[in-house]
Amino acid sequence: MKKIVKTSFIAIVSILALTGSAFCLSRFIARKQFQPAFQKGMCYTTWNKDAYRSSKSDQSIEKLKGLNVEWLAILTTWYQDNCFSTEIFPTEKTPSDEGLIRAIEKAHSLGMKVMLKPHLDLLNTEEGGWRGEIACIREPDWQVWFDSYKNFVLHYAKIAQETNVEMFCLGTELSAATASHNDKWIEIINAIRSVYNGDLTYAANWSEEYLHIRFWDALDYVGIDAYFPLSDKDKPTYDELMENWKRWALEIEEWQKTVNKPVIFPEVGYRSSLGAATQPWEHGLGSKVDLDLQEDCYRAMVDTFSGKDWFYGMYWWNWGTDVRMGGKFNRGFTPQNKPAQDYIAEVYKRKIKK
Repeated sequence: MKKIVKTSFIAIVSILALTGSAFCLSRFIARKQFQPAFQKGMCYTTWNKDAYRSSKSDQSIEKLKGLNVEWLAILTTWYQDNCFSTEIFPTEKTPSDEGLIRAIEKAHSLGMKVMLKPHLDLLNTEEGGWRGEIACIREPDWQVWFDSYKNFVLHYAKIAQETNVEMFCLGTELSAATASHNDKWIEIINAIRSVYNGDLTYAANWSEEYLHIRFWDALDYVGIDAYFPLSDKDKPTYDELMENWKRWALEIEEWQKTVNKPVIFPEVGYRSSLGAATQPWEHGLGSKVDLDLQEDCYRAMVDTFSGKDWFYGMYWWNWGTDVRMGGKFNRGFTPQNKPAQDYIAEVYKRKIKK
């Protein structure tokens, strides 16, 4: 494989001089050079305005530190009414800025690094739909939507800069919106670069979106939310999971050669229930708790990708703001208080050489 390209300061200055790029030169001077880092991560989540600014949240982050987690992807969510709306806004479910900053500062105080990960979701899902289907029918509506989206992500990019966040994720699984209007996405990336000097990524959906995005060259890491289906059985064996990863790993590897960027999984996870490997993206709970299957899915993912020199880490979905969450009777995604939690501590203790 070609060595992953590191962005040279001299090269950037040359490009800016030749192209008159809108990128902010002072930010690039501050960055100088991009050096990819392996990320032993966890998605840290709430859909509550006040949860991040609680002592329980502080304790939960401390617990993650004890599990050898080195990176937190801290989630915050804004909303739009439905797939065809153009206005994006916070609600009472959106974490407060004060709470978000507290969680970031808590992680930093423990020596952890942070990816700030703003999500966009729908309020009205009665007729189906999800963020990957957000689209506009008329071109003027696209312009309004992109203006609203830029306002949304710039709000958090500025917080990321003020709090020295190491990485910013500029979007998640917006499959229909990234299928076109590449120029609008480049405008958003340039706008973020003008206020934020950390690393950038985007979290693409596993189902073809990552293959078709055209703005990867403007980012530092390419991100895939790795909810690839791994079996049609309710309870596959570890060996079957490993075998079924081969197809997807080869697809990613061949594609990575075309972008020559470090790959991360900003989200990957499995429910602790039967059927967890059939449609890993589904939040519907399986019929029966299966803690061993969740751990086997974790192991198979790590064992498949740990030896890939282009692979730079993962963020498990998801960890909540109360250390008591999860447990042996829980069928959801969280590894909290389950065997998968112990596995995370074990695998994240290993030294990774890149």
